[in-house]
Amino acid sequence: MIFLLLTIIGCNNIEVKYSNSIISSPHPLASEAGRYIYSKGGNAFDAAVASAFALSVVEPSMSGIGGRIQVIFKTQDGVISGIDGTTQIPKSFYSDDDLPSFGYKTIGIPGVVSGLLMLHEENGQLDLETIMQPAIKYAEDGFMLLPGEILRQKYEKDKLESFEGSKIYFLDSIGNSFDIGDRIIQKDLANTLKIISKEGKNGFYEGEIAKKIVDDIQKNGGFITLEDLKNYSAKRAKVLKGKFNGYNIHTLNLPSYGSITIQMLQIFDNLEINDEKDWSIKMSSAIEESYKYRPYQKNVDSLKSILSLNTARNIASSIEKNAIVSYQNEIKEYNYTDLVMQHTAHLTTSDKYGNVVSLTQTLGPNMGSRVATKGLGFLYNVTMGPYLGGYLGEDKPGDRASSHISPTLFTKNNEVILALGAAGGNKIPVAINQVAYRYLKQKFPLNDALFMPRVYMFESPRYVESHLGIHRINDDIFYESYYNVEKIREKAYFGRVHAISLDTINKSWIGSADPDWEGSVSSYDK
Repeated sequence: MIFLLLTIIGCNNIEVKYSNSIISSPHPLASEAGRYIYSKGGNAFDAAVASAFALSVVEPSMSGIGGRIQVIFKTQDGVISGIDGTTQIPKSFYSDDDLPSFGYKTIGIPGVVSGLLMLHEENGQLDLETIMQPAIKYAEDGFMLLPGEILRQKYEKDKLESFEGSKIYFLDSIGNSFDIGDRIIQKDLANTLKIISKEGKNGFYEGEIAKKIVDDIQKNGGFITLEDLKNYSAKRAKVLKGKFNGYNIHTLNLPSYGSITIQMLQIFDNLEINDEKDWSIKMSSAIEESYKYRPYQKNVDSLKSILSLNTARNIASSIEKNAIVSYQNEIKEYNYTDLVMQHTAHLTTSDKYGNVVSLTQTLGPNMGSRVATKGLGFLYNVTMGPYLGGYLGEDKPGDRASSHISPTLFTKNNEVILALGAAGGNKIPVAINQVAYRYLKQKFPLNDALFMPRVYMFESPRYVESHLGIHRINDDIFYESYYNVEKIREKAYFGRVHAISLDTINKSWIGSADPDWEGSVSSYDK
């Protein structure tokens, strides 16, 4: 195929580098929103923002405009940058040992709207009203919930019943959770999105919406004030860089766990992996060793050590020396029915001009704080309280909640070769890195890289993905009798990856959606 090197759009000369534009997202309607934006002449930034707003409507248990966001991207001009739209602890917050795990007192200042609008204002081509049109349409005209979303909402029914707004939006007229076949119409959320589309950042963080947020939260013992909202802004995120198998790794510093993602990959790169038995033993050992560094990411000297290739080599050498170890003669069957509740949403977009976006957003746990304000239609995040744990942040006013979120790019010769991220709590770096290893080092096709089993270990037995539907080379090699292994039969425990890669020969983008979720890939080639 012969590609036009230059095309005229309006008065601008924009180089067309690739044959298509593409999106991989966790929901088909969000992917369709991205494709619609491409059809309107939008770029990867426009598509990412449209899809992210759409997710806040169609998959509200996983993310939304009341939550937080981290983005890494590469522009068609070669600039790699990031955005930190993480939730922030309000100024009036005070530490309380009796803080609940959900409810008004756990809600931090939302960052998604500021982060998405910053991404659009700096890099988008279309106007905001056009970009938000799909999300508004889904909310106003209605849509069918997918089975996974129905399960997650049913799981939280008792908690949702505690809050007036939540009952209105997430239970039907007789107080039951929604079920298969129900059409969900969200007029209040549509109105909220319309105000944002017309008034931008001020439409959310000031004015009518801000007043409703603060009135509800203050009335019910929460901490957010009008000043908190007005003063909130997304920030430029620090991009970290590493090396893996001849590729450059680009990911984000705190409040993302990008340094751990890089270190883990650099350890992987120095391991001798001969077969799937080696994979199971050495990869899980590398994860455990890397995760020991999580508490030290804020220290500048420790960060240098975490990112150091010498540190990675030393850890890998130690793993190689101790790889043949006898553990308890026990193989456990792990059955945890709540794994579908793993939270967060990730999407990846790229376009024919070379713009690439890797974007992760979340409310925290499933359905966040479980609080929605009557008249607004969206759920708030969890930022304070026991959910944060020892690794995810500190309860101090002004702090932004750190998390395992790690949207990541791999480049070579100034081209993005692989862009991906994941949902799934503390398994996010685990999922990203094992997919990247399968694709970039073992040279499996992208779909196979996502379909192949993953492993995990941290102060625990080796957990091995073992549910039906994953692509295996040889099932038996994972379960040698002298290894203490727990087989995970449930889907989604090892994260959900949405990835895009570059076919450098045909100059086209390829996408893949994690088989453990309900997402999809949509490509536009006109």
